[in-house]
Amino acid sequence: MIPTHHLVIFLKAARLGQVKSRLAVDIGPLAALRFYRETSTRLVRRLGRDRRWRLWLAVTPRSALGARPWARLPRLDQGQGDLGQRMGRMFHVLPPGPVVIIGSDIPAIAPGHVASAFDGLGGSDAVFGPAADGGYWLVGLRRSPRVPAGLFEGVRWSSPHALADTRASLPRGFRIALLETLEDIDEGRAYARFRACVSRRSRASADAPGGAA
Repeated sequence: MIPTHHLVIFLKAARLGQVKSRLAVDIGPLAALRFYRETSTRLVRRLGRDRRWRLWLAVTPRSALGARPWARLPRLDQGQGDLGQRMGRMFHVLPPGPVVIIGSDIPAIAPGHVASAFDGLGGSDAVFGPAADGGYWLVGLRRSPRVPAGLFEGVRWSSPHALADTRASLPRGFRIALLETLEDIDEGRAYARFRACVSRRSRASADAPGGAA
């Protein structure tokens, strides 16, 4: 039997003042909430339809597990601890098969990125999707034969060192695959670039034959 591919999306309850705090400093908490809610909703819809993997939602806080937007999808409690402890928990509790974890606030993630990650795990032990700020938007493990001890130890989260620190926490000789670099929308300049890109796509769609009049 071919092991199931497991895709985990990390989600926070979309509550004012509790999501995208760094972005909210630049664009305001209401705009940051709107961005997070729209991006996460579209991402779950876009990736939840794909039969190449089983989608899991890792939710925080625990009280949000029954939230209506996610009611029909399998959910997991992220649990306590820093980001590394919470991601590490997912690698240990899911059924057998490769596991890929992504955040819910990077609008550029598409099914092709996730498929490439699982393809990369066919010949590697770990896969990362680097972010432009030195972090990463995706991490995956083949988990064969096991999840490595010391994973995520010593990682300086929310810093330019997050990817390098995570790679350093892996065993020597671990084979690593890298995907394309995407931008995490964590501050005002990144948000402005994102909005400009959306506007360009909208104009191109309207100008294309058969587009909006």
